[in-house]
Amino acid sequence: MAKADNPAFEQGQSPRTPLPASVPLLIVGGGIMGLWAAVKAERLGIDTLLVEADHPGGGASGGLLGALMPHMPDRWSDKKQFQFAALVALEKEIAGLEAETGLSAGYRRSGRIIPLPKPHLRPIAERHERDAQENWVSGERRFHWHVGDSPAVAGWVDGAAGAAGFVFDTLAARVAPRAMIALLSAFLGKARHVRLIKGCRVLSLDAETGRAALSSGDEVVFGHAVIANGHRSFPLIRDALGLDTGLVLGQPVKGQAALLDAAVDPAMPVVFLNGLYIVPHEDGTVAIGSTSEDCFSGPFDTDEKLEKLLADAAAIVPWLGGAPVLERWAGLRPKAAGRDPMVGTVAGHPKLVALTGGFKVSFGLAHSLADAALQAVCGKAPDVPRSFQLQEHVNIAMAGIGKF
Repeated sequence: MAKADNPAFEQGQSPRTPLPASVPLLIVGGGIMGLWAAVKAERLGIDTLLVEADHPGGGASGGLLGALMPHMPDRWSDKKQFQFAALVALEKEIAGLEAETGLSAGYRRSGRIIPLPKPHLRPIAERHERDAQENWVSGERRFHWHVGDSPAVAGWVDGAAGAAGFVFDTLAARVAPRAMIALLSAFLGKARHVRLIKGCRVLSLDAETGRAALSSGDEVVFGHAVIANGHRSFPLIRDALGLDTGLVLGQPVKGQAALLDAAVDPAMPVVFLNGLYIVPHEDGTVAIGSTSEDCFSGPFDTDEKLEKLLADAAAIVPWLGGAPVLERWAGLRPKAAGRDPMVGTVAGHPKLVALTGGFKVSFGLAHSLADAALQAVCGKAPDVPRSFQLQEHVNIAMAGIGKF
């Protein structure tokens, strides 16, 4: 795709470039949530201004993992059904974008191996196998949760890691985060309705008058504003709604990860154990992560916590032992007051639409959450579980029972 298709998006705009006085839709943040919202707005023909403080994917979306992991198939709920449907639909969404741009997102439905290190985990996993037969169904497609005595792929996971056996599920997938960001950006590079402003922050929003103050000194009047700038969304939404300044709608959680030059077959499944992800990618690299740190001093520093993850990964997948570390990464992910993603509006403030709080599930849900956000922009009730709705998070925060 030629950069000339949409130089306003492809090259970005400096804050000194004249901005429109008003726009039907303002999107704050060019991470995975904001980019998907812009893609959906483009497809709906909504003239949109996307304002990004750094560059697309410059925050947590520019990480390394890209694991697309389903919830456990037991105790089925509207939340689990929403995530399941999103994970199934993402495959087609990505294929369409890849066909339009000629780029790859590094997507593969690779499956997942979960070692069972303790005997009591085996009967639980076997119950989940039956649950998946009932719940992991999409039309004619069925996804499976197999329990066995050995890893599904020989020579990949150390057999000693699963003293009580191993799970292999066929629903899990992965994507290369930076390639996914590049794919969305390339699609928007030929957009007719979306304009990107890089290196510019939205300092404040007025949900009553629909006015946004930018760090460039400009003021933009918006019909609707979708707030998708990660953990910075929480105070921005709070202040725009005129809520108490002490109210905590969410918080940043630090994650550390690493990328190894392991020359691994990209068909290898993701491995998951006790919060540790081992994610092979199409170029033979393997991503290891991630920590979840509520308290930290250096948000972008890596330390001994990451080194422990690397050691644990090599113990589970001996192939990784001694593999050179290409990159160590740390960043801040948005965790909302109710822990679930935060989407939609609150009563009396229809102009302000939240699209944030993805925490660990953003890449698997962002396309569907963006659909819900655009439903709100179009005056419809967002089709999301109740626990995802902005009003629910506000209620939790006001009750002082945030799930941090």
